[in-house]
Amino acid sequence: MTDSATATTHASQHDILIVTGMSGAGRSTVGKALEDLGWYVVDNLPTQMLAPLTELADRAGEKIPKIATVVDVRGGRFFTDPEHAVEQVRSSTSARVRVLFLEATDAVLVRRFEQVRRPHPLQGEDTLLDGIARERARLAGLREASDVVIDTSDLNIHQLANTVIEQFADEHFVGVQVTLMSFGFKYGLPADADMVADVRFLPNPYWVPELRPHTGLDQPVSDYVLAQAGARPFVDRYASVLEPVFEGYQRENKRHATIAIGCTGGKHRSVAIVAELANLLRGMPGVAVRVKNRDLGRE
Repeated sequence: MTDSATATTHASQHDILIVTGMSGAGRSTVGKALEDLGWYVVDNLPTQMLAPLTELADRAGEKIPKIATVVDVRGGRFFTDPEHAVEQVRSSTSARVRVLFLEATDAVLVRRFEQVRRPHPLQGEDTLLDGIARERARLAGLREASDVVIDTSDLNIHQLANTVIEQFADEHFVGVQVTLMSFGFKYGLPADADMVADVRFLPNPYWVPELRPHTGLDQPVSDYVLAQAGARPFVDRYASVLEPVFEGYQRENKRHATIAIGCTGGKHRSVAIVAELANLLRGMPGVAVRVKNRDLGRE
């Protein structure tokens, strides 16, 4: 394969997303949501810099597969002829180029600006509605050239973030990154836990001489813990309880959760239960699980 062919292949393997639209329609929320999806986001880029950014993206290829840039009227004198700038980008790269336009009604935009007590970028000495009208006129051509238009009038920030995720997440996107943590109550509660469960209702393998030197990661201890009355129902029911919680976290755009399971010393029961619970949670859609045994190894 020639160098030029290689360059073309790399260029075609990345995405460029141009985010624009009305001030107050949610560009900041969209930028944060895209960052959570793994996009490299550049905010408030002058339209004259779109071409250099595209060239940089082409050179980076697979190293920066997804680049999003926010361009809007905040650029002032640097926000010139955006339709032409977008057309130049489309014609100069083999990457997939899309334009996302954020829209909202005048009434909603006025309310949002009044809530944050900031003037519209194009308001000047006039009213908010005057600034909004100028912006609509200035963005009319860019809106027509957009690939995706999202009306955020009836969306809160979580709903908007989820709309972006639905539109731009790849098939391997993880909705919630869950940390399952075992710990010992005698060393204190984890400060960063979202939910805490106590498995000290199970008999302690510490008092079984042949199990005492081992941990919940060892099969004899795991078998002993899970064979106790109530152990299996606890794991199964707790997983069932967590499933709608994680679904709700995804709807509310909460992307990280720490679930702590405690026993006395954090060596036997909690470690075994966390390992078994992790196997069940990994089967839930949109959930990625990592295990952390906080107090394993302590005396």
